[in-house]
Amino acid sequence: MLAVDNINLHYGAAQALRGVSINADRGKITCVLGRNGVGKSSLLRAITGQHPVSAGTITFENATLNGLAPYARARQGLGYVPQGREIFPLLTVQENLESGFAPLPRKDRFIPDEIFSLFPVLGSMLSRRGGDLSGGQQQQLAIGRAMVMRPKILVLDEPTEGIQPSIITDIGRAIRYLRDSTGMAILLVEQYLDFCREIADRVYIMDRGEIVHEGLAETLDTPEVRRHLTV
Repeated sequence: MLAVDNINLHYGAAQALRGVSINADRGKITCVLGRNGVGKSSLLRAITGQHPVSAGTITFENATLNGLAPYARARQGLGYVPQGREIFPLLTVQENLESGFAPLPRKDRFIPDEIFSLFPVLGSMLSRRGGDLSGGQQQQLAIGRAMVMRPKILVLDEPTEGIQPSIITDIGRAIRYLRDSTGMAILLVEQYLDFCREIADRVYIMDRGEIVHEGLAETLDTPEVRRHLTV
């Protein structure tokens, strides 16, 4: 589904990614973990087209993404939930959801009912402004907006950051539902170890811009893996 092959990424003279390779497969939840500043968000910027890679290739369903703008990648089926949610605070919940229509043909420009099944609070707040929602509700809105696009892969950057435990449980349930019911590929960057242990099928650990471990979620409990995750 998504294959990142040996990519490098630079910010000027500073190298943020060094020969990074990962795969995110259809019907699987893939989690990338690591401490702050190790390159996790840079990896997602490369995948979503927000920053060009300086070497290596990114392919999605056997089509090369290198050089494609973010909106073109969205049209290919890549849905993105950014860190900090980045919803539109002055737009209503409904308008925020409808902003996900942009890459869709006109016939598909409606909000799927399953979004309100997964996140009932959104259905009861359609006329509320996005900025009036709590952090957890905004995160649900950001995921719902990405789902409106009918993505083939859902990419999430730290979806549990600053979220209360009950909402984290709801988000985890929604992610598992999408994997199991649609066969969607899901790629998420996280620091919350327990969340990844509970929902991930495969994990990658990053340190200093490199992948230092990959394996099944059970490998997160080994001492050699944990040393890359402790501050």
